[in-house]
Amino acid sequence: MAANNRRMSGKKGAQIGSGGQRRRGLEGKGPTPPAEMRKGHKKNRIATAKAKQAQRRPVPRGRGGKGTSEMVVGRNPVVEALREGVPASTLYVQQFIDNDERVREALQLVAERGGINLMEAPRPELDRMTNGLNHQGLVLQVPPYEYAHPEDLAEAAYDEGEDPLIVALDGVTDPRNLGAVVRSASAFGGHGVVVPERRAAGMTAGAWKTSAGTAARTPVARATNLTRALEAYKKAGIVVVGLAADGEHEIGDLEALGGPVVIVVGSEGKGLSRLVGETCDFRVRIPMPGGAESLNAGVAAGIVLYEAARRRG
Repeated sequence: MAANNRRMSGKKGAQIGSGGQRRRGLEGKGPTPPAEMRKGHKKNRIATAKAKQAQRRPVPRGRGGKGTSEMVVGRNPVVEALREGVPASTLYVQQFIDNDERVREALQLVAERGGINLMEAPRPELDRMTNGLNHQGLVLQVPPYEYAHPEDLAEAAYDEGEDPLIVALDGVTDPRNLGAVVRSASAFGGHGVVVPERRAAGMTAGAWKTSAGTAARTPVARATNLTRALEAYKKAGIVVVGLAADGEHEIGDLEALGGPVVIVVGSEGKGLSRLVGETCDFRVRIPMPGGAESLNAGVAAGIVLYEAARRRG
């Protein structure tokens, strides 16, 4: 008993009932997290302060040629966005997050890409930022997209000594369709895509992902009024061709596709709006011997862009 009493005294050394805690304390705890995520580190304090400051800063509302800041929420969506090169300004990581493969990959992708802030934030802060969505401890902030002006697309083409090849979308509201059109425009030598400012898809993270990175080199312009933008193109000598199921011409017969042209694609359900349809110089149809009634905007634009590229040699 005397010996046991001595061991349980306040002196240093092994204590009865430690249960191997000292031994387990020597075991490895995995890779060391970045300084920004280590509580008490100077960089962690700076990152936390920046995160709170960023959330107090007002978000642009789509004026002056810019879109709206967007949040990608959840581990899988964040990793996929980073893999596809979606532009990002900040990756927010929840404090004391359960570190799995997706979290590690997200941190690695941010480190490899560079230029993306890494900030740690408590869960209540992330809940507030995402309006209570299931963020799973990862939130990626996508900065506002800087839209071009419709006139910029034509001017850039002429500066390169080429006839403009532009796609305009009328009433297309699915960002994935917009991304697919941007990808097709890039593949077939298009000079850009025009979308209306209202009631239309914008360059969201979903559109960026569908474009497979081509949105980085194929500009998207936003028009306050699509009809007026098309009329301005016509005054500049650019032919406006609208796709319509009841069009008077087939795309294979339209020689105008070989010159300066704007191809207008409507929504799959409603097609071209009345004013836009009346503004077009030609209304063309895509022959569909298989009997399908319509094609989505991404597929239809790709077919006509291919025909235009073929005519241009």
